[in-house]
Amino acid sequence: INSSSEAISIDGLQTEDAKKKVITWLEENNIGLAKINHRLRDWLFSRQRYWGEPFPIVFDSDGNHYPVGETALPVVLPELDDYTPTESEDPTPLLGKATDWLHTTAGDAGVDPSLLSPETPVTREANTMPGWAGSCWYEVRFCSPHDTNRFVDKKAEQYWMGNGIDLYIGGAEHAVLHLLYARFWHKMLFDLGEVSCNEPFQKLFHQGLLTSYAYQRKNKSLVSSDRVEERGDVFFETETGEEVERVVAKMSKSLKNVVNPDDIIAEYGADTLRLYEMYMGPLEASAPWNTRDIVGVYRFLQRCWRLCFDENSGELHASLKDAQDETVERALLATIAKVTEDIPNLSYNTAIASMIEFVNTSTSSGKLTTDQLDRFVRLLAPFAPHIAQEIYTKIGGNGYIAVATWPTFDPALLVADELELPVQIMGKVRGRVTVPNNASNEEVEKIALENQIISGLLEGLTIRKVIIVPNKIINIVAN
Repeated sequence: INSSSEAISIDGLQTEDAKKKVITWLEENNIGLAKINHRLRDWLFSRQRYWGEPFPIVFDSDGNHYPVGETALPVVLPELDDYTPTESEDPTPLLGKATDWLHTTAGDAGVDPSLLSPETPVTREANTMPGWAGSCWYEVRFCSPHDTNRFVDKKAEQYWMGNGIDLYIGGAEHAVLHLLYARFWHKMLFDLGEVSCNEPFQKLFHQGLLTSYAYQRKNKSLVSSDRVEERGDVFFETETGEEVERVVAKMSKSLKNVVNPDDIIAEYGADTLRLYEMYMGPLEASAPWNTRDIVGVYRFLQRCWRLCFDENSGELHASLKDAQDETVERALLATIAKVTEDIPNLSYNTAIASMIEFVNTSTSSGKLTTDQLDRFVRLLAPFAPHIAQEIYTKIGGNGYIAVATWPTFDPALLVADELELPVQIMGKVRGRVTVPNNASNEEVEKIALENQIISGLLEGLTIRKVIIVPNKIINIVAN
């Protein structure tokens, strides 16, 4: 609004339409041109390292830059016996030591002769790209990793990335670097017509940070965990004998508090490791690693196995052929509903909690059919694929459980016929009553007042009011 002159008016236009109109006007009047500028922060992209990817660029004696031709790509790093930094008043990149490689001719470097005469002395770019620069397009290559004719098969790219990748899960530090350049690369490829979608990722989710125990001196400085010994419940620095405090800190190589997953897998198996990581808490929240807690999910998997097989003989339990128990069936349907809802919401910890509750219910009842077990292990498979596949095969499943049909449920069957409601007298819970699911407030009040325990507690008191919160609680005011 209020954006008009004698020459041009953009009143009433949306922002993008206004920009286009102004650019067109500038071009028509020969006072401007439309141009798209891309900018990368050079300080973040160019590194003084030996092991990075070389830039395919050379410079002549006047400082003009020329690209290395396609036939000379990739530029291969030179062999160096010593690539330690050189102490100098004029800082030099590590590749500065490779003088024979650095100073060459345009022809040997692979510059197109039409751009620069092959005999022209040139100097290669001695800085390198960061290690993740060239890997920023890996999600595209994943679409057809074995294609030898093209960096990605066009049909495969359209199938997998036609609308971009649905979800990218990554830590903040990695995502900031990788996604910045992955997006830049992808948009460049899109502009060149090499990929079919403009945006490579549709949604970003930052998972929480894994932390671990570290040890802190009185002055708040941290001590490496391999320099601490435990005496009972007290911790001491081995070199000084000074008592230190155990704290939770970011996993760090310098603090020696990094947990090697190989050690966990060797002792408990990969399924236990997967489950523990997902059960630690909400995915977006930072969580402390405590190896002692791993045994909890390990025992859960053991209970899953015992639900199916005799520990001594390894045979399927005979009870799996019995008629299904309605309590177990209702619990299973509730678990299917919970896990089905939680997985797309990335609420893995609550999905696992619901499966643990189901196994406890099934173990207590002692009744589980093969059909119920089959549906349950399909829920378990994304979280503990190895044990789920083993159980699935042993109960007659064909092929991989990972591609088996996901179990479904009828929401109407999840509605209980009866409800158990707590009964409060003057604000304190004094008992519980079971009422029909569709009972009216009058029926609920009658059942509560006729309950033997509640009526005994009300003896000699005058009931002033009965407050019923439907499906929640009954509160009786009496004195």
